Amino acid sequence: MTTATITTTRQSTPSATPATPATSATPDTPATSATGAVRLAHGDGWFTVCDRGLLTPGRGVSVLLPDGDQAAVFLDRSGRVHAVGNRDPFTGAYVLARGLLGSAGGRPFVASPLLKQRFDLATGACLDDEDVSVPVFAVRVE
Repeated sequence: MTTATITTTRQSTPSATPATPATSATPDTPATSATGAVRLAHGDGWFTVCDRGLLTPGRGVSVLLPDGDQAAVFLDRSGRVHAVGNRDPFTGAYVLARGLLGSAGGRPFVASPLLKQRFDLATGACLDDEDVSVPVFAVRVE
């Protein structure tokens, strides 16, 4: 298994309405661009996490956010970038970035590498327990 070090910097973009972490992309800048910086909505702005070219289809990377929390960033096999919280709510371990990607009913999910619960990458909802979810971060590639 290879590991990569990803250096991150915080960049805020002035905006009258902060981005909501309810979708994987904003309509005007889809998260499917083949090149550019991957940015997550965090706090009152956008946080640059890595270059799109560093992501591997079907694999995830974990990123440290400015508040000390972690996100799991994925590039699915269709080229779309997604980001959810990296903490598995069933075990408390920060491992979702190491999970397996799949799809159910045409919707992408990540399966936790520990107990195998599946989390929808667009909504964060657990597909195996409707009372559990993980946070979702809006993503754009610029």
